[in-house]
Formats: sequence, structure tokens, C-alpha cells
Amino acid sequence: MSTIAVIDYGAGNLRSVQKAFEYLGQAAVVTSDPDAIAQAAGVVLPGQGAFGSCMEGLRARGLVEPTLAAIHSGRPFLGICVGMQLLFEESEEAPGVRGLGVFGGRIVRFPRRASLKIPQMGWNQLRVVQRAPALRDVPDGAYVYFVHSFYPVPTDASVAATLTDYGVEYVSSVARDNIYAGVFHPEKSQRVGLRILDNFVQVVQGRA
Repeated sequence: MSTIAVIDYGAGNLRSVQKAFEYLGQAAVVTSDPDAIAQAAGVVLPGQGAFGSCMEGLRARGLVEPTLAAIHSGRPFLGICVGMQLLFEESEEAPGVRGLGVFGGRIVRFPRRASLKIPQMGWNQLRVVQRAPALRDVPDGAYVYFVHSFYPVPTDASVAATLTDYGVEYVSSVARDNIYAGVFHPEKSQRVGLRILDNFVQVVQGRA
């Protein structure tokens, strides 16, 4: 069976991602081995925490180039939460820290408003604007689970796959070629999240 590599760069939430794939019958390995990442049929960059420390974790473990190589190889690639944010050029959370730069644009903080609790923590809806393979059979308006204070502002608006409203309407996931990445947590999003992960599995296995 094709194996999915879940990149281990010191961020949390790795095992829950792995367990979600295993629940779907998909082999997944949590690894910081560049060879394992290079040989995997699909690659996942998860993450929770801060943009700066997560980028430092990638660099300290020598995983920036293996991650970019996986993306540029054309193999299915999934970014989750901070793992999605790292695909952009920079973040307000960590001035001066360069992201992976796969997507043009930057990560910004939700506006400070008395009525807006930050971080956004809990369930919110996806408005589908690009029917990426990972979103097959995910209904418009489906609820997924979020825990974040920052969101992406892509240079190219056409990469947006879903939008979500939380004080502002923002890009909650992006898709381009072999990449799908969301600022929400599919592994914590019950039925809808499992559908997204299973769609990714089907792409990895060449069934979608």
C-alpha cells in the first residue's frame, strides 16, 4: 500500500493526523527522515503553534528542502493549520521570518474587535469557491473545526478553495495543482474532516 508521510518537525498534533489516516485504512508514517518523505506517495505538513517556531523547526531538522522537493515533485501534498500558513511567504506573527513561499502572499491576524474572540476556536462553515479534489462531496456550508488567530491573504485570489466568515471573510483553504491546504483541522472535524482526508487518500492512491 502507498504510504503517506506526515512531516515531523517538532510541531504538535502529528499522531492525531496519523490516526485519522489509519482509521481510513491508509498507511501513514510520522517522520523527519528526508528519504522517507522523498519515497512517500503523499506528504502532509501538519502543525500547531507559532509561525516562527514552526519554520525554525523545519530549518533545524533540515526539512525545508525535502518539503519543497515533495511539493515540486507533483505528489499529493496536504497542509494543515500552521502547516498551511508556512506555505506562504511571511506572517505578521513572525516579522522577518520567511515562509516556504510556495504561495505568494502573507499571513495576517484577525482584526481586533470587541465582539471577536481571538483565537477563533470551534466550528465554522466553509464556502466552497473552487471544487478541488480534496473537497469532493463536501457540501457548501459544511462545518469544520478551527483553532487559529491568523489567516492567509494570497497574492493570487484564484488559489482560494474555501472562504469562511469570522468578522471578516477570509481564505480558509487553498488549492493549486497537487496542493490542498486549510487553516482548519480536518482530523478534528468529524465526518466532514474524514471526507476531506479520504479524498486526499484517493488522490494519493490514484483513484481520484
